[in-house]
Order: sequence, then structure tokens, then C-alpha cells
Amino acid sequence: MGLHFATVWETIADVIGDRKALICGAQERSWREYDERAARIAGLLHQHGLGTDSKVGIYLHNSNEYLEAQHGIFKIRGCPINVNYRYKADELVYLLDNADAEAVFFQGCYAARIWEIRRQLPKVKLFVQVDDGTEALLDDALDFERGIRAATPMPRIERSGEDVYMLYTGGTTGMPKGVMYSHHDFISVMMGSVAALGFNVPESAADIPAIIRANAAQNAFSVNFAACPLMHGTGMWLGSMVPLLTGGTVVTSSKLGLDPHLIWSEVERHRCTGVTIVGDAFARPMLDALNDARERGNPYDISSVQGIVSSGVMWSAEVKQGLLDHGDMRLVDAMGSTEGGMGSSVATREQGAETARFQINPGVKVFADDGSEVVPGSGAMGKLATGGGLVPIGYYKDPEKSAATFKEIDGVRYSFPGDYATVETDGTITLLGRGSNCINTAGEKVYPEEVEEAVKRHPSIYDCLVVGVPDNRFGQRVVAVASRHGRELLAEQDLVDFTREHLAGYKLPKQVLFVDTVRRAPNGKADYNWARQQAEQALA
Repeated sequence: MGLHFATVWETIADVIGDRKALICGAQERSWREYDERAARIAGLLHQHGLGTDSKVGIYLHNSNEYLEAQHGIFKIRGCPINVNYRYKADELVYLLDNADAEAVFFQGCYAARIWEIRRQLPKVKLFVQVDDGTEALLDDALDFERGIRAATPMPRIERSGEDVYMLYTGGTTGMPKGVMYSHHDFISVMMGSVAALGFNVPESAADIPAIIRANAAQNAFSVNFAACPLMHGTGMWLGSMVPLLTGGTVVTSSKLGLDPHLIWSEVERHRCTGVTIVGDAFARPMLDALNDARERGNPYDISSVQGIVSSGVMWSAEVKQGLLDHGDMRLVDAMGSTEGGMGSSVATREQGAETARFQINPGVKVFADDGSEVVPGSGAMGKLATGGGLVPIGYYKDPEKSAATFKEIDGVRYSFPGDYATVETDGTITLLGRGSNCINTAGEKVYPEEVEEAVKRHPSIYDCLVVGVPDNRFGQRVVAVASRHGRELLAEQDLVDFTREHLAGYKLPKQVLFVDTVRRAPNGKADYNWARQQAEQALA
């Protein structure tokens, strides 16, 4: 029948039922409790008419409830729909309607928003509210805990590895779109990535009990702190699914916003072996917190941390090196997107840290615009394509975008997420950035990430985004929107002159706009629309 998330987790719960599966604040769930509560959620959904291929929205902050709801949805062979908790009414209606959601689990603090839109969602048969102490129970909604207590656990069923799992991605342009995978292919590739890191993983469903027992005998389970939102791929896949598929423990915090001291406090308290982040947006404040604690004479004990995994945005070499100064760990910089994984860069104390340079995964290639493969060392840039591993089925209800992103070349199916790169002589790739953010100035292409990295090398710069704004002479001009450390003074021209040491002249920022804080999404990804608006308003 193939691998299926719910079936794998049920098997693990049978073998190590007493071990911790989920931790959020003071609330802990053993594997047995995790599976039993998910079975009751499955029973509740089934009672309301949901079943195979039913879509269910999860509109929650990081929490045990998020992962319990997801497991329960998988149990009925349904498909969880990740809902961005920053969405406003119109965006929520679009997403839930586009996904054909039949039920929604929502955070109590968003009760008013659900009340506002519920009549616009005729397909939704059930609203389940997670009490967070902020709002009274919404009329027509069911309280999460009461619903679990009253529900009859759904008996286990056989499931197909071909069942669809889907993650909605906002992408860089357009409305959110659901990227579809089969359970079996998704889990198989995930397991392969874990095995490449040296972990003992099963090759088939039949191997799971023996592998989990062997890991239990050696106490070889991970305890991973998912620092980024579960509503996005990095937090869910690397922060949650990977440790759970190997019988580990997932630690989360329901507090919104990045609190680096809280992250390290939880890591220290639970003796976490791993942390999942999103590039410099997380790593830089976390490094500042480590430095601050050490300077105060009360450093965090992070000796349990064996590795930190990042994906999604740039993770600069100097920040990696700073983290390695605090602990002997493995820093894995995974390059990929919802549409496919492309490569990774590993840094340790023995193996130097680099920025934006990755070892290509098997099956990943770089193609020029004419369809030819980029020759290593040629200096030519092209589009990254992933093939031979996990290539999504397509976008949900969008055959046109599916055809544009997932293409067959010489009999091999590839995914083209939109990233550009060059291929070095040694076969590694240097990531340039998304084509949709590319700046065209005087006929030259400039990729924001490259300029951002050069700007952030300046010791006074804390964060930076680079955008193109209209220019009568050059078509677009390069503008940096940057924040400084504290109240440090730095002249605009001095920063431009500094970047001249690292960039060709046409890539230099023509202007620098200093702001108090560079705005990013909760998952750390760049908010280029905001940066572009700031630049255009300031330069108008």
C-alpha cells in the first residue's frame, strides 16, 4: 500500500508509546497520547461526513494541537491545508475556497475573523476552536478539547501511499497555490535525506518497528525545536515531520514573533538535539542572544545541540561561524522550495562555512533559457531544476501553472521553482535568487540576494533587502533597504563604497534607505513588496 504518514506514526506509537512526541510550553504528549488524541480527531471528522481526500484547514499557531489535528486528518485519509495566520478575510476566503476545505481548526484569537467569513464558506461543515484564553467560543464552533473528549476514536484503517498530501505556498507572485505530493514519494525522499545525515531509517513500512526499537535501545531519538512556523514548509517538513518520522520529539512555542532568548531557553530546558530555523532572519538574532548571555556571564547550555537546519532564505557565512564559536555542531543549509529540494551546504568547525554555495542533490541540474544544460565553470547562469527525486504531482486545480513549472526534458520530469544559479567547476552551485525578483538595470541582470549579502557583510548592518525601482535612464535602479545595529552611524555613501569591494559596479546600490527594522514574514522570508513600497515612497 506504500508509506503513509498516519500509518507510520501509528506504528511508531505502538512501539514507543511512553516516549515524548510533542512538547509545547508546559504541555507534553507521549506518542500514545498523540496517536490517541489524533484518533479522536479523526472520529470527530468522520462523524461530520469527512473522509478520503477531504480537505481540512489548520489555522493555528505552533502548538501540539496543530500536529494532533494534522495527524487526525491524515488518519481519515484527508489532506490538511496550512493556513497563514497573517491572512486577512479576503485571503482566507480565497485559500479555503480554493482548497475545497470541509472543516477548519482555528486559533481562538481569530474567532472574530472566522465569524466574519464563515457564511462565505458554504463547503465547510465543521469549525473547531482551540481555546487560547483570548475569545469566548464562537457560535456554531466546537471547542477542540471538548470535541476530543466526546469523540469516539476512529478505528485504524488501511491507507494508500498514493493519497495526496498538499502544502499551500504563497510563492513570490500571485495567489496561494497548493503543491501536491503523494505520501509514499514524499516520505521516501524525506527518509533518504535523513539517512544521508547518518540516521538509521526504515526502507519500508515493514522495517519501521525494528528500526524504532533499535533507536530506542540506543536512545538515538532527536529532540527538535521547530523555531519557525509550522504553517510553512521549513517548519513543518524539517522541524516536525522529519523528527516524527524517526520517532523523535517536536518542541514548539505558541508565542508569536521571534524571541531568540526563548528559543535558547527551551533548547536548554529540553536538551534539544536540533533546531530548525530560516536563515539569517532567525540565526542572526539567535547569535546575538548567545553573545549577550555569554557577555552577562550566564551563557546558555547548548551542548545538547548536534545540528541546526535552515531552509528558505540566505544564511550567511559569518553568522554560521559565530554560531560554531558557541557550539560544536553541524549547520545544514538546505536549498529548496515547496516545489522541490535542490541542494545543501554543511558547515562544521572543521569544515568552513560558506554563503549561497551548495552541493547539488542527485538529479538536480541547471538549464539555460534555450533548454541546454549549463556547463560547470562556464560562468553562465540558468534555472535550477529538480528531477529524479521528489517532483510534485502538480498544483491543485491549476493545470496551466503545473505545466509551466513541472516539465519533461529528455524523458525526465523536472520541477522549475524559479531559482537561478551558476555551476562552479567543482560541480557546486552558487544560488543567485528568484527570477521574479531579478532587477534589470541597463540591460544587466542583478539578483537581490547577492547584493543583500554584500551589504550585510558591513559590521554596522543588521539586515537588508534589495529591490529595483523604476528609473528613466536604466529601466530599474538598485536600492537597498537596510537596518543598522542599535544606533550605529553609517553614511549611505560609505556603505555603497564598502559593497564596491565585493560587487561589480552595475550591481551596486544606487541608493540606501535606512529603516529601524527590515520587515519579513513570520517564517523569515523577505517581504519584497514592503521593501519596494518603502523605496518608492522615499525616493518619490
